[in-house]
Amino acid sequence: MKTLTTTQELAEYCKAAASHDYVTIDTEFLRERTYYSKLCLVQLAVPSSDENSAVLVDPLSEGLSLEPLYELFRNEGVVKVFHAARQDLEIFWVEANVFPTPLFDTQVAAMVCGFGEQVGYETLVRKICKQGLDKTSRFTDWSRRPLSDAQKTYALADVTHLRQIYEHLAKELNKTERSHWVAEELRTLTHPETYDIRPADAWKRVKTRTNSAKFLAVVRELAQFREAYAQENNVPRSRVFKDDALIELASTKPKSPSDLGGSRLLLREARKGAIAEGILAAVKKGVNCPPDQMPLVDNSRDKLKVNPALADLLRVLLKSKTESSGVAAKLIATSSELDQIAAGERDLPAMSGWRFEVFGEDALKLCEGKIALAAKGQSVKVVSL
Repeated sequence: MKTLTTTQELAEYCKAAASHDYVTIDTEFLRERTYYSKLCLVQLAVPSSDENSAVLVDPLSEGLSLEPLYELFRNEGVVKVFHAARQDLEIFWVEANVFPTPLFDTQVAAMVCGFGEQVGYETLVRKICKQGLDKTSRFTDWSRRPLSDAQKTYALADVTHLRQIYEHLAKELNKTERSHWVAEELRTLTHPETYDIRPADAWKRVKTRTNSAKFLAVVRELAQFREAYAQENNVPRSRVFKDDALIELASTKPKSPSDLGGSRLLLREARKGAIAEGILAAVKKGVNCPPDQMPLVDNSRDKLKVNPALADLLRVLLKSKTESSGVAAKLIATSSELDQIAAGERDLPAMSGWRFEVFGEDALKLCEGKIALAAKGQSVKVVSL
């Protein structure tokens, strides 16, 4: 098991990898104590039986630069293969403003090839490679050195089996002519906005029991302060204050440090210093927010006139069509999209692109008034609405 610890070693490997059709990639990282993921290990493998075809790259090695890897990422002649790539891509985008191009995500491809929704790597290894995985090092601290042989073996397995999985799925996609389905899904993964977390929008992720604009104005300012502070200090949001404490603060609207002392949910560290000052400033700004600048809550979903029977039939249709097509239902339409279709809306992802090939035409026929539901061994029944 070879571990690359110098830029020269990495450059030589990446130069050799550039002569192959694809390279499989995985990462190990920590995020429990930071806002941004700390990259601790990179695993690489190329399609070869050579014992050094799969290697580990130690980004914690002093003086090592990942620029040779980023150059390989920019090489459009080599497919970069990941499994469940989102967190890996976020790391590389934050670190170097680079996305691997072209990209292949075996989790997305597996959903298109009938392996179910969000299928795990271990499942694909078992079903495609007919092997098992030793997961004893799954919860290891990847920042500690030296790495044990068990850790290295575990890490390498995440890219060695990936070669066979990629070749199997790529062949299946070519056979079914569904490669463009995967490509469309991957556009979101390689779009910068996917990883651009704006503090001003952080309040939208906070679940509240009220849509009061005055209350949400305070929630917005508190969430914006927390997000900005967490980013600037590279600490988890929960280390600043948790959502339940945020809701409490928005309700009690503290005006002084002594008011913060009465909070049941606020961490001790947040009752003083920069965090306390930020909280009080955010609450004051939210309370004094002009009416025309208060948050606007999208209530359009609540106003949808959904036909429950129609929505249920759409779910039956979706299940039937995706099972017969061998594709995960989640890729075609979400439950909320089905409700929107049942309410008469058409400007939705489910009603365009390749999703329409699987689901759209029958869905429209249903919405117009009739549906033919056919199941193996059963007669066709026409349901009028």
